[in-house]
Amino acid sequence: MTSAITINHEELLAAARDVAHHAYVPYSGFPVGAALIDSEGTITTGCNVENAAYGEAICAERNAVTSMVARFGYRQIVAVAIVGLKAAPCWPCGACRQVLREFNCGAVIVEDSEHQPLSLDFEEILPNSFGPDALEQE
Repeated sequence: MTSAITINHEELLAAARDVAHHAYVPYSGFPVGAALIDSEGTITTGCNVENAAYGEAICAERNAVTSMVARFGYRQIVAVAIVGLKAAPCWPCGACRQVLREFNCGAVIVEDSEHQPLSLDFEEILPNSFGPDALEQE
């Protein structure tokens, strides 16, 4: 994926870190924040929100994606930054990887154990993925 959007890793990680402090995590105690930049250059954030019915919880990444779609109607993610306040690096779970794939995520940025940005092309974290193109009819 090519994009004219400039990605400031530190700014995106800072936004993810800030929103992680709003996480609702009474069960796991594991706050996570995500900040994504879309094809228009807009940054949207999300944090994880748990629920007593565990399966009803939502991860930070999916929270940010649904906010992007609901607020702006955008359909392409240039990059997402993820910060776990209690773990570094904090990679997206499988469900979040699939949702990020749906919106053509280009890169995933996390902090390494020294809190330095670590960026991978999305294809590296979900190779040979299934996405909307697989459903295109000829």
